[in-house]
Amino acid sequence: MPRNQFQRMFFAFVTVVITVHAYVFYSLYVVNGSLLMNLTGESSVIRAINAQGGVYMFGRMLPIWAVILIEFCFAYALENLLGSPLSFKLACRVFNPQKNHPMIFETAIICATVGIMCPAMSFLAAWFYYPYYAGFNIWTLLANWLKLVCFNFPFAYFTQLFFIQPAVRVIFKTVFRKDIEARARESEESMAQKGKKPLPDDETDTVADIFRRMDEIEKEFKASVDDYIEWCMEDGVEPEKPYSGKFNVRFTPELHQQAAVGAKMLGISLNSFVEKSVKVR
Repeated sequence: MPRNQFQRMFFAFVTVVITVHAYVFYSLYVVNGSLLMNLTGESSVIRAINAQGGVYMFGRMLPIWAVILIEFCFAYALENLLGSPLSFKLACRVFNPQKNHPMIFETAIICATVGIMCPAMSFLAAWFYYPYYAGFNIWTLLANWLKLVCFNFPFAYFTQLFFIQPAVRVIFKTVFRKDIEARARESEESMAQKGKKPLPDDETDTVADIFRRMDEIEKEFKASVDDYIEWCMEDGVEPEKPYSGKFNVRFTPELHQQAAVGAKMLGISLNSFVEKSVKVR
């Protein structure tokens, strides 16, 4: 995770660069690709865009690079001013970054960021791509905004959670590798002085830590059983065995009938009748 303002701005920069390109591709090829090809009669989306003179934005046709640049500027400003600060505060209201695992806390930040940025950028996109040539109507704008949120939110959630943010973290760790290693050493030394085990740094360490704990629990369980058996042998006591609570009982047909009648008279099941009889004895 970023530790200072420069790292936060770099993290946001890489995130927005990847996200804007992914969104433009999603919007042009996945959502509107078929419509563009049908309108222009071209066999590919890029040819359809060139045939109509670019991408419709602000009531005019703009080249793709201009669309990406405009969306990047707005998205980067929103991410630094709104998305990152609010998502961190929202995640802190649910999870404690000092007590909860870093992977859980980072996932909460990603979900909060999507919940903030997707409606915000979709609202801006509703203004960017509004069909001004047909006149302006506020209800049409709001309807377009809602439609864009419905289109964009599933794409934003899954791509950010499973593709974009993991890729951004790899890039971030590569660029700031020395700083992260120094921070990890300081954390380990601090935890060691307090007599605590350091928390895992990422998802890989988390999975490895879980398996290590499972092995430790299994070894401790086996050691406890061995100690118990050894203690029983030293004291000449037979080790207790767990019982399942189920066993088969063989009755004569007459006794079986009497038990069934008795259970029916008491209004209970045959199993409950036998259980009560054993308790009474």
